[in-house]
Amino acid sequence: MVTLTLLHPQASTPLQQWNFDSQSIIRIGRSPDNDVILNDPLVSRHHVELRVSSSQSGDLWQLVNQGTNGTFLNGILVSRGLVPDEALIRLAREGPMLKFQNHKSTTPPTSSPVPLPLEEEEEWPTLSQKPNLCTHTGNPPANLFCIHCGQPLVPVQKVIHQYQVLRTLGQGGMGTTYLAWDKGGCIKGRPSLLVLKEMNADMAQVAKAQELFEREARTLKSLSHSGIPKYYNFFVEGGKKYLAMELIHGQDLEQRVLVSGPVAPPQAIDWMIQTCDILDYIHSCNPPLIHRDIKPANLMVRHRDNQVVVLDFGAVKEIGTAPGTRIGAEGYSSPEQDRGNPVTQSDLYAIGPTLIFLLTGVMPLKFYKKRGSGYGFDVSTIPTITPQLREVIERVCEPKVRDRYQTAKELSKALAACR
Repeated sequence: MVTLTLLHPQASTPLQQWNFDSQSIIRIGRSPDNDVILNDPLVSRHHVELRVSSSQSGDLWQLVNQGTNGTFLNGILVSRGLVPDEALIRLAREGPMLKFQNHKSTTPPTSSPVPLPLEEEEEWPTLSQKPNLCTHTGNPPANLFCIHCGQPLVPVQKVIHQYQVLRTLGQGGMGTTYLAWDKGGCIKGRPSLLVLKEMNADMAQVAKAQELFEREARTLKSLSHSGIPKYYNFFVEGGKKYLAMELIHGQDLEQRVLVSGPVAPPQAIDWMIQTCDILDYIHSCNPPLIHRDIKPANLMVRHRDNQVVVLDFGAVKEIGTAPGTRIGAEGYSSPEQDRGNPVTQSDLYAIGPTLIFLLTGVMPLKFYKKRGSGYGFDVSTIPTITPQLREVIERVCEPKVRDRYQTAKELSKALAACR
């Protein structure tokens, strides 16, 4: 029996498996008539075939590339070649990775995908041999964990609480975020990856900064939505505050556009409808919450399901609290938020300029001009924005709150009509 396992692009954890017991040819590609269907833009419709031939030593499998972006066998570009057991097959240089295993069948034959538990899908590296016997050979360059023994391939930078810091993800004025490994399984009952956010030492002396950092932790702890990272832990160590939360495997929309260019209108609209669903959830809390920092960099698309996750609740504010610090990203922040008086409609306002950026790849302020007696976004010259979508953008970005869509559901319905 042959098993093909789709691996996560960074953590090399198993996402999906296919078992084949009697087939002599296994076809892999994007087209629905393949045995293994991989819906990835880098994968050709009929990308690669695996063909079996019998020999005295047993079945030998041969790879035949048919994809325009090439196929890599254990990191080497090949057009045709023998596939050894435990081989790694990558479809295109940055495409999906499959692990090939050739073994005797002990289960009923099937060619249908076998989904793995969600927790394994996101976190848990495969353990196939004792770590101290593993040489870590055959791992792709970007891997964090060994595909054979499951141990980290990168040196541990430092240990904070029970978390091993593997890499710095980002640094800002408020804090630093790390990719961390909970080796002892203290949070989820088994080893897992997570994000660890550290408050900068100089910010620890600023009362307002402490308030915002602690508010983010309290907020995440109180929320439960698939489009919001899960809260794991909040603690103080060495005089510094830390927040441990769920790692989202994906790419934020700012990076997506900067790397790949403008987004097709149907996809951009879909992502904004998903964002509206998350905003509707936080706006419906008691008391309602305002995110105050909706922008492409804070909207991440999760790899496994193409769904939006809203990041960075460091600026979140409850409705009804006194006006305070002015927070907002230039070009995405509404007039009333710039004055320090945000409302839930301020979050909806940010959907307009976010759409402009997604569809053009240009900072939205370029389109902010004098309109009538005031100022607003003029998107009439953007060919990918239909008149109907232009009306939605103009309305959600009206200077006066009363002239906008009043709820996320109302905006979502208007966007859906533009698809």
